[in-house]
Amino acid sequence: MECTIARSRHSPATRPSMLRIVAIAVSATVLPAAGFAAPCPGNSKALGTERVIAVDAATSPRVGRKHFPATLPLRSKELVLTFDDGPWPTTTPKVLDALKHECVRATFFLVGRNAEAHPEIARRELAEGHTIGHHTYAHPLLDRMPLTRAQAEIDRGIIADEAALYGQPRRTPHTPFFRFPGFASSKPLLDWLQNRGIVVFGADVWASDWNPMTPDQELHLVLRRIERIDHGIVLFHDTKAETVRMLPAFLRELKKRGYHIVQAIPAARGTP
Repeated sequence: MECTIARSRHSPATRPSMLRIVAIAVSATVLPAAGFAAPCPGNSKALGTERVIAVDAATSPRVGRKHFPATLPLRSKELVLTFDDGPWPTTTPKVLDALKHECVRATFFLVGRNAEAHPEIARRELAEGHTIGHHTYAHPLLDRMPLTRAQAEIDRGIIADEAALYGQPRRTPHTPFFRFPGFASSKPLLDWLQNRGIVVFGADVWASDWNPMTPDQELHLVLRRIERIDHGIVLFHDTKAETVRMLPAFLRELKKRGYHIVQAIPAARGTP
């Protein structure tokens, strides 16, 4: 599997499985991470999750300084960890294991056909408290297709993700977070998503894990980039074996260097 900036990737899919899970809404703009500061079971030296921050399209429609003017309102040495392209059976569960060991909560941007094929992994992400966003159905570059076709691709991905997560194939997502494959956005699509109340996530730093490298090379690369930006949204791919092998050491190193993890969640809104 391969995912690059401005390059499409493909993965197999099978029919969806249904299950309804209760979603929890949080209403403030920036909230303390109630319970996150408690000791991490089985790991007294865990990195942990410092707090949560609620994000609303009305005030933060587009975040991530790689492509947009602003990012999330994070403090110095605060990071939001994000993972794209899953769920994938050989890698995503190991990512979840590493995050669970450190009591870290992240955001996963799902590819719809992968959620259809592996709904049990998507449901595990949700059950373990992670934020679930959307990343189209088949990972095409949306700025290279007609507007209506791109909109349909986004909706198809959301519908597949919602069916896998909650047992209800609906167009309005429980978590209105979206990331463009390859960051290939367009103004009409950005405006359309904002009008729907969907926050578009870019990134402030990425690990370039679509390129061949060893886990040790990836670790040093992403840490060096994080040191330069100080705070922001970090992009990985939970489909990459090298990222899986690198992740435990990365989380330990963040703890040593005094970084803190923030979980992005959607601001509360009425039920559609």
